[in-house]
Amino acid sequence: MQLGLSERGQRFHTELDAFVRDRVIPNEGVFEEQIAASGDPHHHPPIMEELQAEARSRGLWNLFLPDDEHGAGLSNLDYAHLAELTGRSVIMAPTATNCAAPDTGNMEVLHLVGTPEQQRQWLAPLLEAEIRSSFFMTEPDVASSDARNIRTRIERDGDHYVINGRKWWSSGASSSRCKGGILMGVSNPEADPYRQQSMILVPMDTPGVEVVRELPVFGRLDGHGGHPEVSFTDVRVPASNLLGAEGDGFAIAQMRLGPGRIHHCMRAIGMAERAFDLMCERALERTPFGKPIADQGVFQHWIAQARVRIEQARLLTLKTAHLMDTVGARGARLEISAIKLVAPSMAEWVLEKAIQTYGGAGFTDETPIAAMWAHARTMRVLDGPDEVHEMALARRELKRYRATS
Repeated sequence: MQLGLSERGQRFHTELDAFVRDRVIPNEGVFEEQIAASGDPHHHPPIMEELQAEARSRGLWNLFLPDDEHGAGLSNLDYAHLAELTGRSVIMAPTATNCAAPDTGNMEVLHLVGTPEQQRQWLAPLLEAEIRSSFFMTEPDVASSDARNIRTRIERDGDHYVINGRKWWSSGASSSRCKGGILMGVSNPEADPYRQQSMILVPMDTPGVEVVRELPVFGRLDGHGGHPEVSFTDVRVPASNLLGAEGDGFAIAQMRLGPGRIHHCMRAIGMAERAFDLMCERALERTPFGKPIADQGVFQHWIAQARVRIEQARLLTLKTAHLMDTVGARGARLEISAIKLVAPSMAEWVLEKAIQTYGGAGFTDETPIAAMWAHARTMRVLDGPDEVHEMALARRELKRYRATS
């Protein structure tokens, strides 16, 4: 099994590595300062415009799309290696290269199932980063880890659909640059449980769409449009906004989540690698109890464990990307569940040790560690909590034994 980069992928990797290391990471402080000066936590600062222009000029744009007309035309395996690099600056690098969620997933859906008009209206400006988008799926009133519980209604009324319901963790929806999103809701409650749901495009300026409140993440508001609660009250959108056919919601969701989980996991590995660098540097600088932290036995245990865990997570995730390329999402279902269990937990563990190494400074914004830890911890819930992936993985494993018993 070949898990390395192709020759073309290596060229992108070399260029992206230099861009993240030399241009993105050194400007993280400028990015935060410009946002703070604007008074808007969702501000799109000048430094990001500058970095996006440079990324485009260097060909580091829409790298996630395997279609060579709209994207870089890379395999899942090649892009997985690149996603790790963007994870080293997980807030800035994906946006600088137009590879940030939820836009990436939305663009993949529009590319795969969007009509020519939907692609003209939504995909084209997203590909150019002229707008941002949101994804409306999770609901506050039900256990959304089981998508069959979703209660938001999408009802046909002549040439329109009428939407009523509440969503939250609607990533990106608080930004003025967010012009709409993809909503998943119930279009036929009498159908088979996996055919009840549909997906539809909803412009943010449609009457009845209201951003109700911001949702802080571990006490802090997340930028880039946040993750707000959004209500939909008698929202009327044209029937032509439906993605695919009625009842295709579950199929489209799986189409969207397969590659996205690989991207998330590789970015988590990138976060862990950066935390590893920071904790090693810190351990060589500080001298408690007569010798550097680096010479303390407990720290050496952390470093050995961190290296092993990072390598294991990387190999499993790259294997999953390889399977996506060779046998497709259905053939990689077990591995997709496995990486969602392994990579975020690994990153959380490494980041927690980095915080411990930094002591009091690890809790602050003096380093990116605290923010990355919060991001890694949320990953253990978003795109399905650990327990759901454990259940799915266990059922698939046991199915082989039940078939022969």
